[in-house]
Amino acid sequence: MKNITKRHQFILERLKNKGQITIPELIDLTQVSGVTIRKDLKFLEDKGLIFITRGGASLTNPYTIDRPIYEKATINAEQKKKIAQAAVKLIGENDAIIIGSGTTAFEFAHYLHPIKPLTVITPAVKVTMELCNRPNVEVLQLGGLIRPNSSSVAGAYAEYMLERVSSGVLFIGVDGIDFDFGFSISNLTEANINQKMIDASQIIVVLADSSKFGKRGIGKICDLEQVQYIVTDQGVSENVVKELKERGIKVIVA
Repeated sequence: MKNITKRHQFILERLKNKGQITIPELIDLTQVSGVTIRKDLKFLEDKGLIFITRGGASLTNPYTIDRPIYEKATINAEQKKKIAQAAVKLIGENDAIIIGSGTTAFEFAHYLHPIKPLTVITPAVKVTMELCNRPNVEVLQLGGLIRPNSSSVAGAYAEYMLERVSSGVLFIGVDGIDFDFGFSISNLTEANINQKMIDASQIIVVLADSSKFGKRGIGKICDLEQVQYIVTDQGVSENVVKELKERGIKVIVA
């Protein structure tokens, strides 16, 4: 396919039907070089028609932005509640867990009513306020400066505390799940504390609605292989679930 205009039209039509496409696919379908395909994609992105992703292109922006927590709370609210309800069942016999920040993590705290004593470690002020008077729950609030966007602490004080505790399970929200980039959030300031929470925990449970797949935040927190469970909603595609399972991750669709 040597005609540039026809090639551009083909790429846009293909993306319209599939949502995203890889460079190897385009090379095979158009029978032109990788250099040519990359030039085509750059041209279309400069026109504001597509977004270049790692190894391909998409019609939707793969990068997340750091929204205030009150704004996030209105996005996919019902899905987050179902995810939280399903995730609570994963606590098991553990006597100490970590709950991260974010709206899905807060919903998780809302549905947490343990029948046995449980210590909850958290950087999130909203989680602490939700649980501080809950029967059978003892809360260890991490210290540090509170970020207004997330109502959560970050920084050296919180990281210092996390280096001295151990948790059976971490329940953590993310802003992006990408098969190449891994799990990420939309704020660099909180990336370190998320990594410390992962290091302090034996089992990692990611709470993420289906809109997070194929997205990337600016701050990577871990690779896919470091996570044991993902709890998501019914909007996730069968192909995504299949690939996650092939990588050893247990997927719970709420």
